[in-house]
Amino acid sequence: MKIVVLAGGLSPERNVSLSTGAMVTEALRGLGHRAGLVDLFFGAEEADEGFFDAPVPESFKKVSREAPDLEQVRASRPGDSRSMFGPHVLELCQMADLAFLALHGTCGEDGKVQATLELMGIPYTGAGYLGSAIAMDKDLTKRLVADVVSTPGWKTVEYKAEDIDGLVENARLPLVVKPVASGSSIGVSIAYTADELRKALVDGLELGGRTVLEEYIKGREIQVGILEDKALPSIEIIPKEGFYDYANKYQPGAALEVCPAEIPAQTEEKLRAAALRVYETLGLSVYSRADFIVTSDGEPWFLEINTLPGMTPTSLLPQEAAAVGIDYQQLCQRIVEASLEARRQGR
Repeated sequence: MKIVVLAGGLSPERNVSLSTGAMVTEALRGLGHRAGLVDLFFGAEEADEGFFDAPVPESFKKVSREAPDLEQVRASRPGDSRSMFGPHVLELCQMADLAFLALHGTCGEDGKVQATLELMGIPYTGAGYLGSAIAMDKDLTKRLVADVVSTPGWKTVEYKAEDIDGLVENARLPLVVKPVASGSSIGVSIAYTADELRKALVDGLELGGRTVLEEYIKGREIQVGILEDKALPSIEIIPKEGFYDYANKYQPGAALEVCPAEIPAQTEEKLRAAALRVYETLGLSVYSRADFIVTSDGEPWFLEINTLPGMTPTSLLPQEAAAVGIDYQQLCQRIVEASLEARRQGR
């Protein structure tokens, strides 16, 4: 099978995405597929058959701890940089049997790439465009799932710089501050003091100013992967300092990851059931990863769901799959097969 692996893009998580794309491409080639990797934003010099056998750049395999300067990235593309698709990307997709989405964050998880591919009749991996778009919006997700799972109380604000003092004055701390449409903990912080909240809101302006102010729930950070409509074993994240923000996710050794999570069977059952309820409520398909806080009484509180979670061999969902005997290559193959079936079913 010929597969184009889409990675990078104009996203705060482009560096992580390129690493995912490099690993996925090598895994697919190990399975006998002809797979080529292209940066969604920068594209390729030409669309020809040699693309599917081109070497994977070594630089793509390294995950940077820092989010990229997207204005600098945009400025570095020659010619018109307004489109999310670089030169020849869509032509390469049309040459392939499938597009494997190794994208993360606003470029990929918001459903626009999926919708474009669907309009062109190109099969792609992961959830459909509508479920992806909904899951990317933290406020809308919470509104839709609040009746089926426990989720921390929240208020969504859209503000300007002159509104910040009023928001801080009326806040009940501590609060978790989250951009409405971002991923991988980009821009997420916990504000314990008024000064910390003010800084978080100032930073949030750079990510659009539409922000979720969420009740802080103390507990254990546990995540549940879903593959082919079934929940995988949970994985607990134990940061050495602070919480599981972007830096702790991508700095080696910054967090301990325990899979399966060392929790009572009853709590594990509750987590898996809650993850599946969210997945089904949002109309997702193929695979996802749901994030929870579990309190001392064993109750799971849903935080968010990722429709294109990290997919390097050491990422969370691949670790969960490995816990039930699915190795990395097998996982990639199952995502390919399940995605083709989901597209045939219109999911």
